[in-house]
Amino acid sequence: MGAIVDTAAGRVKGAEEEGLQVFRGLPYAKSPRGELRFCAPLALEPWAGVRDASGFGPSAPQNSMLLPLPGMDVGETDEDCLHLNVWTPRADDGGRPVLFWIHGGAFVIGSGSQSVYDGAALARRGDAVVVTINYRLGPLGFLYLKDLCPDLPGATGNAGIRDQIAALEWVHDNIAGFGGDPDNVTIFGESAGGMSVGTLLGVPAAHGLFRRAIAQSGASHNFHTRESATQAAETFLETLGVSPGDAAGQLPQIPASKLLDIQRQIFFRLSSTFGLLPFQPLVDDDVLPAPALDAIRAGNAEGVDVLVGSTCDEWKLFGMFDPDARTADAETIVEKLGGRIPGVDVAALLATYARAREGRLPTDPASLFFAIETDRIFRLPAIRLAEAQRTHGEKLYMYRMDWCSPALEGRLGACHAIELPFVFGTYAMPGAELFVGKGAEVRALADQMMDAWLGFARSGDPGHSGLPNWPRYELDGRETMTFGAESSLLSDPDSAERLVWEGLI
Repeated sequence: MGAIVDTAAGRVKGAEEEGLQVFRGLPYAKSPRGELRFCAPLALEPWAGVRDASGFGPSAPQNSMLLPLPGMDVGETDEDCLHLNVWTPRADDGGRPVLFWIHGGAFVIGSGSQSVYDGAALARRGDAVVVTINYRLGPLGFLYLKDLCPDLPGATGNAGIRDQIAALEWVHDNIAGFGGDPDNVTIFGESAGGMSVGTLLGVPAAHGLFRRAIAQSGASHNFHTRESATQAAETFLETLGVSPGDAAGQLPQIPASKLLDIQRQIFFRLSSTFGLLPFQPLVDDDVLPAPALDAIRAGNAEGVDVLVGSTCDEWKLFGMFDPDARTADAETIVEKLGGRIPGVDVAALLATYARAREGRLPTDPASLFFAIETDRIFRLPAIRLAEAQRTHGEKLYMYRMDWCSPALEGRLGACHAIELPFVFGTYAMPGAELFVGKGAEVRALADQMMDAWLGFARSGDPGHSGLPNWPRYELDGRETMTFGAESSLLSDPDSAERLVWEGLI
């Protein structure tokens, strides 16, 4: 017999599963269909009776997954996607810590229902409440039409970020009925989810909706200006064949599949102009008045505890789609990086990385390329977020994931997303052992990481008896916990490479 909980919009009935109560597919905002397609999320309309919450709601419309990672199937998709899922030990008045997960996927793919994000192991191990959410993606979540199409009903920026805020507001108003503490919410996310965490730290409207934040392989550097966002929208509408003057009458009726087809057609063209993420948060006058990093530095996230980090070899995952990089000579790598880092002496950058790694890490051109891109896109933004928050939050910690994937004969290293099955304890799901391995070491590392994340969510301190002493992150030592076969604490790891980016990132 599933538990029944009263929410602000109506009663919901979950399922009993191995000692937990699980509620799936809970709506947190009105369905963004038709005239509401590009609007800010609206409050739910109450329902009568008891709503079944035993199955996941649809994921946001999206094109197919590009990365062959385990546990990433998103299931059914539909524009009626603003749902969240709750795993709780008991829907009582327990006041448990709440972990609120924001999925990644470059702001164009992903879902809170992906099996790698199953919240059962975390909820059970830490006597915690775990929430995963969906939010609008791609053009439905991050296409900025307000300036270009002023007659389009409700057109706004940052619809996907506004969805995340609406889900946090739902948690604030309702999670006590599911056994959670609305005053002890930790937001955490990876990749675009980590970037969402880094963005929310800079959003004034989100202040007070969470107490702690964990940013995994994503920070506060990714945003559009209104000008660049409008330029991307112009390209989108031109390819779609809709003039700005006709958008109000046509865009709400065009099938989502057609919008996704246009996204697919222009994605790489937009990426060459706007970087890796043509659909991303927008700096505007409403939700995000200033770049998130500037807002954090100015104290917008005052009092929020932060845990931030990256993996050792982030970019090796994306190297799967750039096979020439693995065999390229130094001249080709210089040319490749020169187009990505304008105004930088790339040859000198390569030489510095080669000197810093000599005798301890590979220095062939491909290895240097992967190391530089890992630092540029992931590690240094994480460090800059920590530097921005260090005087505004009492508790600040840094980590690095060093566990290497056995896939492709080890060529992926400690790549992007490698920590996910460890953080969620989903390392035994089908297909996961091909990506993360199996055995006692895998189980031990998952226990270490789950306990660290759970401890941080409970008290703001990720340290525990299964790890070396983990001090807070300070600029004089830059202590960083590395998770791997033998987890250890390092002081200012790869400092020579870090110093290269002073003034650049």
